[in-house]
Amino acid sequence: MEQKIEPQEVQLTKQDFESDQMVKWCPGCGDHAILKSVENVFPVVGQKMGYKKEDFVVVSGIGCSSRFPYYMNTYGIHGIHGRAAALAMGIKLTNPKLSVWMISGDGDSMAIGGNHFIHIARRNPDINYLMFNNKIYGLTKGQYSPTTPKGQKTKTSPQGTFETPFNPGELVIGARGKFFARVVDTNPKLMQEVFLEAALHHGASIIEILQNCVIFNNKIHALITGRDTKYDNQLILEAGKPMLFGKNKEKGIILEGTRLKVVKLGENGITEKDILVHDPTTEDAGIHMMLASMAPPEFPAALGVIRSVKSETLEDAIWNSVEHEKQVSPYKNVDDLLNSGNTWEID
Repeated sequence: MEQKIEPQEVQLTKQDFESDQMVKWCPGCGDHAILKSVENVFPVVGQKMGYKKEDFVVVSGIGCSSRFPYYMNTYGIHGIHGRAAALAMGIKLTNPKLSVWMISGDGDSMAIGGNHFIHIARRNPDINYLMFNNKIYGLTKGQYSPTTPKGQKTKTSPQGTFETPFNPGELVIGARGKFFARVVDTNPKLMQEVFLEAALHHGASIIEILQNCVIFNNKIHALITGRDTKYDNQLILEAGKPMLFGKNKEKGIILEGTRLKVVKLGENGITEKDILVHDPTTEDAGIHMMLASMAPPEFPAALGVIRSVKSETLEDAIWNSVEHEKQVSPYKNVDDLLNSGNTWEID
């Protein structure tokens, strides 16, 4: 059965979620901004959805990002490498009333945890999955990860990587995921807006956070986040609004044939009416996939909620089945089951 949580006056503040543990991320690490954004969002989620402090659970795997449960004053589990998704899903299935948040990195999610990543997208349990993507293994000192750009030199690819990297958004949408968003660690306001949308979405909400590792992969997202380049390389999506970007919103995205194209307003008769309007709710994933695939320098990176489609969650399907079987099953207890069918006694 679907678990309905009614909004109520839950008096929570950011301080309720602040841990007394020393935060041991490097100075300048993007994780600090993400932590503060989550601390700000949890009280709002509690107020809007009726969650109490003890209803929040933070689950992680292994990596710099996965220290997160220690830095939140909630229930939490620091799991093993790549297996946080299994833990988070088990928690949600067992107690659907909890607000479950999973924290993982690009390596934890897509290397050892790759199988869990695609299956949590397709199974659609109602959890919020924050994936920190710095395109490197930070905790283990700079090995290349499944999202490291092809050709980049790292501790484990001194001649440059030979592998084509994963695009997290393409994986989520390709696995029939219903919610995918992307944010940057330099924009706390957008992070908090998207985290709240993820919490309000009933289903698996997967958010890629472009996060900077100042030690082992500094400025990997510089084109997207740099002060002088961000306006030309960020497309912040808003439902129902045209896909405009640039410092003065002078550029936009159109569909030309079967491909997206960057255009400039006023050139070749292009007006705002020609610009694509964002619809994250359509079941058809074609435009969503193209948006998730966009990257500088040819395109801006799409930020915000790219896809948000309503669908039955895994726990709803399972608990609805349990309730149905309670009504129709001839077996009311274990004795009924053991004594059913052909039985015999052994002397």
